Amino acid sequence: MKAKKRKQLYFYIPFFLILTISLFVMYHAKFISPLYEKNLLKQSIFFLAGIILLLFHNKIKIKWLFDYSFWIYLFNLFLLILVLLIGSTTKGAKAWFHLGFFSFQPSELMKLSLCLYLSHFSSKQELKTKFSQIIYLFKAFLITIIPSILVFLEPDTGAILYFFIIAIAIVFKTKISKKWFLLLIFLFSFLTGTFCYLYYEKQDLLIQLIGTSFFYRVERILNFQKGLQITNALTAIGSAPFFLWNLNENRIYIPEAPTDFAFTLTANTFGIFGILIVLLCYFLIDIYLLNLWKESKNQKSNYFCSGFICMFFVNQFQNILMNIGMIPIMGIPLPFLSYGGSTTIVYFLFLFILFKKENHN
Repeated sequence: MKAKKRKQLYFYIPFFLILTISLFVMYHAKFISPLYEKNLLKQSIFFLAGIILLLFHNKIKIKWLFDYSFWIYLFNLFLLILVLLIGSTTKGAKAWFHLGFFSFQPSELMKLSLCLYLSHFSSKQELKTKFSQIIYLFKAFLITIIPSILVFLEPDTGAILYFFIIAIAIVFKTKISKKWFLLLIFLFSFLTGTFCYLYYEKQDLLIQLIGTSFFYRVERILNFQKGLQITNALTAIGSAPFFLWNLNENRIYIPEAPTDFAFTLTANTFGIFGILIVLLCYFLIDIYLLNLWKESKNQKSNYFCSGFICMFFVNQFQNILMNIGMIPIMGIPLPFLSYGGSTTIVYFLFLFILFKKENHN
C-alpha cells in the first residue's frame, strides 16, 4: 500500500503543479485583455469540481458507464445535432451551448463517449476471421465518422483529429491483423498526395470539389507561419529570460493567450524556466499513465487506456509544437494548463475512469 501511494505521488505532485501554474497564468491573462477578467475564477471552479471527482473515484461504481456507453454515445450525437440547430457561434464555429456562467462544448464530451463506446464495443468482438475483421473495421469507422461529420459542420477540425486518434489507438490494440493498418497508411498517403497535387496544380478544381469556405480554411492552415498569433507567440518565447516573475505586466500581446497559447503565456509569466517545469511535469504524468496502462489487466479498460493516453500524448505534442511554430494552429488547448471548462472537466472524467480500481483488476 505504501509503495502504491508513493507511485501516486509521481502523478499528483506534477499534476497539481501544472494546475497551480495554470491559475497563475490565468491571473496574468487579465492584464492582456479585459476579456480574460473572469478566467481565473472559472478555472478555479473547474479544477475544484475535477479534484472533488478524483477524491471520490473509489466511492462511485462506473461499470454502468461501459454498460450504457452506447446510449451515452447516442445522447452525445443528439447534443452534436442540437448544437448545430440552437448552439451559439463563437470564433466562426457553432459549437457551444452558452449556459450563463459556463459554456459547454459537446464535441469535447464526444471524445469521452467515443472512447467508452469503442472500448466496450471492441471488447465484445470475435476477430478470428478476415471477414469478421472487415466487419469490425467498418463498424468502428462508422461509429467514428458519424460524430466527425457533425463536428465538421460546426466546424471544429481539431476535434475530428482526436476522434480518429482514439479510434485508431483502440483498434490497434485489438487482435486485428496489422496488415489492415498498412492498407490504411497507403490510402492516407494516396489521398494526401492527391490533395497536394490538386492544391498546388489544380486549385480551381479543388475549390469546385470542396467549396471556397473549406478551401480557405485549408489555406489558412497551410500558411500558418504568416499570422499574428504565431509571430507574437514566437516573439514572447524568444524574448523571455530564463527566470521571470511577471504576473502584472503585459510584455507582448498574445492572441488566444489563456487557451491555445497558454504554453506561450507561461513563458511570458515565468520565463523559460517555467516552460521547462511544465514540460517536466507532463513527462512525469505521461510516465505514470503509461505504467497505469501497462498494469491494466482488464481488456475493456486496456482499450480505454489506449484511446485516452494516445489522445493525451498527441494533444500535448500538438499544442506545444503549435506554440513554437512547427505545425499549424488548430485551436487545441493544452490539457490542464489552458483555460476551458469543457476540456478540463472531460479530462478529469477520463482520469476518474482510469483510476477506478475495478477497471484494473
